[in-house]
Amino acid sequence: MPKKKKYGAVLSRFGVNRGLQVGSYVTVADNSGAKEVMIINVPLFKTRLRQLPAAGVGDLVVVTVKKGTPQVRRQVMYAVVIRQRRPFRRSDGTWVSFEDNAVVIVNQDGTPRGSEIRGPVAREAADRWPRIAKLATIII
Repeated sequence: MPKKKKYGAVLSRFGVNRGLQVGSYVTVADNSGAKEVMIINVPLFKTRLRQLPAAGVGDLVVVTVKKGTPQVRRQVMYAVVIRQRRPFRRSDGTWVSFEDNAVVIVNQDGTPRGSEIRGPVAREAADRWPRIAKLATIII
């Protein structure tokens, strides 16, 4: 049985390849006011010396807003990765990849700041973050 950890999500992942690392620029798929963000940290990610932390679909990341409205620019926020370009394998054997990398801006407890999500959401992210799944128009 997966354990519930802080940041409001179950930490059981089934081998999702980590396609985004610290320093990656990612588009924002919600209407929170941010258009493009840069990943600056991946909480709860332990790595070896001099290896950059990486994130995959469904992971919580710390981002800074690079493009967007003046109220949200240059702010540090939390976000959840909902799409990644790098292919990852699901437990049923299928491989999934998306056209772009995208995140949804959330609070620390996992509630989305925006009221809608543009584009598809990966099933791994929707299972792990039920409040994001409620706003999703399509789950792949």
